[in-house]
Amino acid sequence: MLSETKKAGPKLMDLVHFACRRRHFSPKTEAAYKHWIKRFIFFHNKQHPKDLGPYEIEAFLNNLAVTERVAASTQNQALNALLFLYKQVLKMEIEHLDNLVRARRPQRLPVVLSRDEVQKVLAQLSDTPWLMVSLIYGGGLRVNECAQLRIQDIDFEYSSIIVRNGKGAKDRHTLLAKALHEPLRAHINRLSALHEQDLAQGAGFTRLPYALRKKYPNAERELIWQYLFPSAVRRYDPILKAERRWHTSVATIQKSFRKAVLRAQIRKHATPHTMRHSFATHMLDAGFDIRTIQELMGHKNVQTTMIYTHVQNIMERGVRSPLDY
Repeated sequence: MLSETKKAGPKLMDLVHFACRRRHFSPKTEAAYKHWIKRFIFFHNKQHPKDLGPYEIEAFLNNLAVTERVAASTQNQALNALLFLYKQVLKMEIEHLDNLVRARRPQRLPVVLSRDEVQKVLAQLSDTPWLMVSLIYGGGLRVNECAQLRIQDIDFEYSSIIVRNGKGAKDRHTLLAKALHEPLRAHINRLSALHEQDLAQGAGFTRLPYALRKKYPNAERELIWQYLFPSAVRRYDPILKAERRWHTSVATIQKSFRKAVLRAQIRKHATPHTMRHSFATHMLDAGFDIRTIQELMGHKNVQTTMIYTHVQNIMERGVRSPLDY
């Protein structure tokens, strides 16, 4: 009589995937955690993590800091990935990592553009890139937050933008500049016509967060759920078995912004995220309190927001170079 074949359990990376999905981690976070878990496994000659412990974790993280000289944020991400693996996936407690060498976090100041420089960059942009960069600067948005906005997140009546599932899985309100009302209305009208065209061709689907597709079966084809900045092309979704229109790529706006900075002859290492830094600094210059700016920026800790006082404090004290005396 043949003995029963023992079924193999799920693979480790599948378990990591399921654990990330249960906690609604973003695909980007899940991909980063899987990357570091694989690096950890290969560092220890493909041993299974359940056979490793604090000593091996310290050895891997110390190698990142001492030999590879990674940034502190990179080492922290690797540490978080491994702690998540052991606590949430393998259900193993990790003792204190007393011999961990921490990579030093440098105290860097953000690059900030002056109001004049902001206008010079915007003058070199047009159409959708101009609108996206204007929203980032006008509301202090992160680049990916802007790319993932949906039509219903724009509130013209209250001149506000709802940022959903921002950093730390938090929603928040931020500012919508009144100067952008008319350009945004015209943009949404064009999206409406594009959406009607997609619907007529049997498409018009968008990606809904979490399980909303089951809760609201028709929502994925409604205009309000469409991305405010959709991709120029539709892509086939094998799960849906239909064509979806995803949001535009972050890389697209980054390339457009870099070209605009070069044409404007701005001699700073500016990226779209620089416009978020500039928003916070200019809000402080205008006299708004730090707590308000913290809420608009979506910072967990006010100390993060305090970094934007660096330029303002020097200018307000009237500090001058001795060469100007």
